[in-house]
Amino acid sequence: MPKQVKIISEKRVFDKFFKIDEAHLQHELYNGEMSPELTRLNFERGDSAAVVLHDPISDTVIMTEQFRYPVYAKDKEKAWLLEIPAGSIEENENADPTITLRRELMEEIGYSVNSFRKIASFFVSPGGTSERIHLFYSSITSKSKISSGGGLVSEGEDVRTVSIGVQAALYKITTGEIMDAKTIIGLQWLQLNRQNLVPGR
Repeated sequence: MPKQVKIISEKRVFDKFFKIDEAHLQHELYNGEMSPELTRLNFERGDSAAVVLHDPISDTVIMTEQFRYPVYAKDKEKAWLLEIPAGSIEENENADPTITLRRELMEEIGYSVNSFRKIASFFVSPGGTSERIHLFYSSITSKSKISSGGGLVSEGEDVRTVSIGVQAALYKITTGEIMDAKTIIGLQWLQLNRQNLVPGR
């Protein structure tokens, strides 16, 4: 049975591309009592979808590399990040995150993909943001690439497509060259499951 939460007040304290909500609340404690009044912030940026694009024949994955300002602010030498393809889910795509993936794959790397296998949905940092990522797997071939990609110039994107062997990608996790959470989760899922994956499925 869900524990009790009492919302005393909620207000939006920042409202631009990203949004921040402030709540004053109480929640039920493990001893059955209610907590004192607490202030909590929620960084609301919507949900995202991501996909492990894997060629089982060559045992390679297709990744993106692009500049990430928040990473630059933390570590200037690692601002160009290797990631699996992903994108923010738009309002009319909420019912089916694979719509987001089809759009993003064409924009970023020029791949046409229609078959997706759900891996998991997870929260990125539940102590501070409501963002949830829906993670998928898709088997591809060299014929899946039908355009150059590169991202949308109108949105300031400059995306490089990177094809890398699965073992090499897994090694880059251990060296810190891959440090994006959704990518690490996706690659580790692939490591556990790739012997059972059938090309085209």
